[in-house]
Amino acid sequence: MARTIVSTPEAPGAIGTYSQAVRAGDTVYLSGQIGLDPQSMELVEGIEAQIHRVFRNLDAVARAAGGSLADAVKVNIYLTDLGNFAKVNEIMAQYFPQPYPARAAVGVAALPRGALVEADAVLVLPH
Repeated sequence: MARTIVSTPEAPGAIGTYSQAVRAGDTVYLSGQIGLDPQSMELVEGIEAQIHRVFRNLDAVARAAGGSLADAVKVNIYLTDLGNFAKVNEIMAQYFPQPYPARAAVGVAALPRGALVEADAVLVLPH
């Protein structure tokens, strides 16, 4: 099965040895996004702003792949403070329609660039 690399300037460029997303057939694997502003490549301040920016970045990559966050079947969220879990739930509902995708939320010691939250996703695009 052929793979297609997905890239968009509407989300932060890769800061390591990875692609923003890879499409294989109807499945799209979105790399982790932190709260970087795509123009300045600076981390936005505050947990709520970072959560919004993470989901906006994921949405931009999903759209570049020909889909949307409505096509998400799995989302992984990484938090440096699980006390922010309720905020993630509240903000996530603004970006993902019901029925919601499967999800994991994991507490971690640290994230790149001092980010407070990171998320990645898997989409299955409609035929």
